[in-house]
Amino acid sequence: MRYRIAAIPGDGVGMEVIPHAIEALRAAGEVTDRFSIEITDLPWSCAYYLRHGRMMPSDGLEQLRDHDAILLGAIGYPGVDDSISLWGLLLPIRQAFDQYVNLRPIRSYAGIPSPLRAIDGTELDILCVRENTEGEYVGAGGRHGKTPDAVALQTSIFTWRGTERVSRYAFDRARERGRRLASATKSNALQYSAVLWDEVVAAVSADYPDVAVTSYHVDALAARFVLDPLSLDVVVASNLFGDILTDLGAALQGSLGLAASGNLNPERLYPSMFEPVHGSAPRRAGQGTANPMAAVSAAAMMLRHLGESDAAALVDDAIAAIARSGPRTRDIGGKDGTAEVGVAIASHVRSKTPAGG
Repeated sequence: MRYRIAAIPGDGVGMEVIPHAIEALRAAGEVTDRFSIEITDLPWSCAYYLRHGRMMPSDGLEQLRDHDAILLGAIGYPGVDDSISLWGLLLPIRQAFDQYVNLRPIRSYAGIPSPLRAIDGTELDILCVRENTEGEYVGAGGRHGKTPDAVALQTSIFTWRGTERVSRYAFDRARERGRRLASATKSNALQYSAVLWDEVVAAVSADYPDVAVTSYHVDALAARFVLDPLSLDVVVASNLFGDILTDLGAALQGSLGLAASGNLNPERLYPSMFEPVHGSAPRRAGQGTANPMAAVSAAAMMLRHLGESDAAALVDDAIAAIARSGPRTRDIGGKDGTAEVGVAIASHVRSKTPAGG
C-alpha cells in the first residue's frame, strides 16, 4: 500500500516538527512492512501569503483532494492577521472536505508531570469530540463602523443534521471506551442554539441505551476538567466550546507540545487533516527547541484513521517510551532539542522487530 500524504509545514515551528512526524510515518511503514508514503510538500503559509496575497493557490483544494490525508504543521505568523491565516487555509480545508469531527485525545504520559496533583501517577485519558464545520465558526455576521459606536454581529449556526452526526460519532466512541459521554452546553443562556444541541443529543442517546450521557453547562464542565478530570471519558462539544475545553485539556497533559488533533471526514469521502495544536510559536521558531511529540502523535492518529492500527500503536508506544526516559524538550522539563527527540522516536520505532522477522 502506498499512501499519498499532503504535507503543509506552514509557519514557525511547524516547519521544524513536521519532518519528524514524516520520519515516524516512514519508520512505522518499514517495520510493519505494510505501506510506504509519498509526500507532496506544499509551501502554503503566511510567508506564502506575503508573496502571493493568498494563503494557498486558487486550485489548492483541488491539489489536496486526491491525497489520502493531510499533515499540517502550524499556521500563523506576525505580520499576517490571524483572521486571514485561519480563513485563508485551515477553515476552508475543514469545510470543503467536510471534516466535521475534530478529534482531540487528552492523555497523560508517565515521566511528564501534569500541573494537577490528581493526575500525577494516574492515567488521564479523555477523548474530546468537537463539532468542526458549523456552530460559532461559520463566519456569519458583519461589522459596521470603526468608531466607539461600531457594532459587530457574529452569528452561530447550528443544524440538526450537523449536531446529530457529530453526536453519533461521539456516542460510537463512548460505546468503544467507558460508555460515558459528557455533552457541553449552555442552554440556560443560549436559548436557541444550545437548546437545539441538547435536544439532538437527547434524541441520539435513545439509540445508545448502554451509554450514560450527562449534560454539563460548559463552565461547570471546565471546572470538572480541573477538579475531577478522571471522571470524564468522552466529551462532545460545539466548535467554540470544544476549542476552549481541549486547550484546557492540553494544559492538563503538561504541555501544548503534547497535544495532537485530527480533523476527520469519518466516511473518508475526502482527505482528513492531522495537526499538532501548539500553533506556530513564532518566538520559538528557528531555535530547534519545539517539542515534536504532538506532531508525531498527529501522525499516529493519521495512521489509525487510514486503518494502519499496528503502525499507529508502534508510534504511540515510541512517544510513551521517550516520555518516560527522554530525551525531552524544555517545555516538559528537559534540555534537548527538536531533532534529538524526533530522532529518538523514529529510532525507537525502528528498533521493533519487522513484520515476519
